[in-house]
Amino acid sequence: MRRIALLFWLAVWFFPPQVLLSQKTAIDTWKVEATDIDPNHYFGVTVANGMVGLVSSPEPMKVQDVVLNGVWDYYQRGRVSNILKVFNHMNLNLDVNGRRIGRRDIANYRQVLDMRNAALTTTFHVGDQARVRHTMMALRHLPYTAMVVVEVEALQDIEIAPASVIEAPAHLFDVRNYYAEIDRPHALIPLLTSVAKSPSGRYTVAASTSFIFPEGHGHEPDIIHEDWDYNMHLARFRKRLQAGQKYRFAVVGSVVSSAHYQDPHNEAERLTIFARLEGIERLLARHRQAWEALWSRDILIEGDPQAQRDVRFALYHLYSFAREGTALSLSPMGLSGLGYNGHVFWDAELWMYPPLLVLHPEIARSLLEYRYQRLEAAKANAFAHGFRGAMFPWESAAEGSEDTPVWALTGPFQHHITGCVGWAFWKYYEVTHDREWLRTRGWPVLKEVADFWASRVERKGPGRYEINNVIGANEWQENIDNNAFTNGMAITTLRYAAQAARELGLEPDPDWEHVADNIPILKFPDGTTRENATYEGEPIKQADVNLLAYPLEIVTEREAILRDLQYYEPRLSPEGPAMGPAILSVLYARLGHADKAWELFVRSYKPNEVPPFGVLAETAGGTNPYFATGAGGMLQAVLFGFGGLDIAPEGIRQIPSVLPPHWKRLVITGTGVDGRRFERTNRR
Repeated sequence: MRRIALLFWLAVWFFPPQVLLSQKTAIDTWKVEATDIDPNHYFGVTVANGMVGLVSSPEPMKVQDVVLNGVWDYYQRGRVSNILKVFNHMNLNLDVNGRRIGRRDIANYRQVLDMRNAALTTTFHVGDQARVRHTMMALRHLPYTAMVVVEVEALQDIEIAPASVIEAPAHLFDVRNYYAEIDRPHALIPLLTSVAKSPSGRYTVAASTSFIFPEGHGHEPDIIHEDWDYNMHLARFRKRLQAGQKYRFAVVGSVVSSAHYQDPHNEAERLTIFARLEGIERLLARHRQAWEALWSRDILIEGDPQAQRDVRFALYHLYSFAREGTALSLSPMGLSGLGYNGHVFWDAELWMYPPLLVLHPEIARSLLEYRYQRLEAAKANAFAHGFRGAMFPWESAAEGSEDTPVWALTGPFQHHITGCVGWAFWKYYEVTHDREWLRTRGWPVLKEVADFWASRVERKGPGRYEINNVIGANEWQENIDNNAFTNGMAITTLRYAAQAARELGLEPDPDWEHVADNIPILKFPDGTTRENATYEGEPIKQADVNLLAYPLEIVTEREAILRDLQYYEPRLSPEGPAMGPAILSVLYARLGHADKAWELFVRSYKPNEVPPFGVLAETAGGTNPYFATGAGGMLQAVLFGFGGLDIAPEGIRQIPSVLPPHWKRLVITGTGVDGRRFERTNRR
């Protein structure tokens, strides 16, 4: 599979995109379509709103998984917590003339993701009896609520029996199923509800759904509640349709836990009742309005519709997995499943955060608030390891303590994560210049990060304040000394902390800049940056040294950047994750090497696409989508490479760079707090 993926991106590179596109119909850059759906080789697309993620299924009218953000519990996987898969509450059954419809009964099966409106529409024919259209969305304006709208067109006289189904995954226990009907003068509100305990019993989880019918009170069909097993129950109704008649109804559902509300059972029902009484059209209008606001910050590419759609697909996922006004961050797999246990790594700050910071600083702030609220846990972690300040965990979940499996040495040794957190906090201030936020959020974190590094170095003399026994960004080399990226991040954040103090009129600890001035960046005899004290040219998992040129800007001379690129690019393993080529693409674009930048941009994501939607796996030929970290890297190649954006003390600016040869124009429609527009035109 990996060989096929690599051949594909090579084809994209060696054949001009115009040639490839000429073999296809025109591309709708807002839609991603799946028509050749193989249930045995299907990787679903996620519709999400930053709190609830619904992963599509190859089965008609089904959802593969429902992931709830902000709650982690123990599944007996790796002896660490996992983000919680909750009730599969948005599933539907459909009987036509008494027969349950499944894959064997349908034709013309098609799924289309409308990215502009964040809605997944599935269409199919039930023989010569009916056409069905099923549209699913996680409502953007209602963080815990989803909706499915179903339209059935009768091709002959038929009777349909749709059912709203709530199913409990096996890891939930003490499942309680309820059904009630609330009668009001203008509405009969059916409520299908399930409540259960999380795997350890620590949390209570509740889901509730209701039908929305078009007729109005007094004309709703009779609803039958069926209890099947402890883990599943449903509510169904019957409707006779004449040939040519169309019938439309919806199911709304809310899911919450005791991590969000003290009384999740009642709150899930309240939220569902609210959505039920809003009605289909009001819900659709507000959902679309919210997404329209998100897409006011967009990336426009002229001359390459395939790249335009791919870039939007990446943006769509980052926008879907995060939201404003929370204290939640991003897992490498977002809300697409249990990949990496839903934990928060450096992937959040260094890879996914920069595009969000540039395009939607208000969303980026949520990621930082997640870290700020876990600062005390990071301080306790530093204390436990004999250091001062705050030592952020490599894998973080609910409490902010270390949640890395014990067998993975990244937990106790991948210390650059603490620098990544500090770096992200200062970059937010550079973009927003929000002095009150700096005083209450940024400075408390940066101070503790600087204190950590000042205590972490081993002071062996001028120029030899070493950081030994770590794991760097290249995780294939463990327990190494003076790793380039780790040392570079320590230098950077020590200086940022001093800048933050002065910005607030405070006196920085003079030791911080003294330490920064004495941390070494190792070199080979020819001047090439050496990845660590014992590095001798071995294959590397992902970018490490090259991160010193971008985003850290420690290596700044053109010749030095190019020398490091030419040394480390051939050592970047094809077995590694997507992010490495994206960083190299940024640097080549800034150096003016358009062809090389384009080659590496394609390599950063195309080999990782899996069917039928082209969602991204972590590695070429991988099977663990959606890899939101890769989306973040690919977007950085566009924004900070081809677009030339740069985050500097004065805010977001544009520096020289080049576009791919076949792109005509790149427009970034809104950046920073003032929505500034940037543009780059290809004059070749």
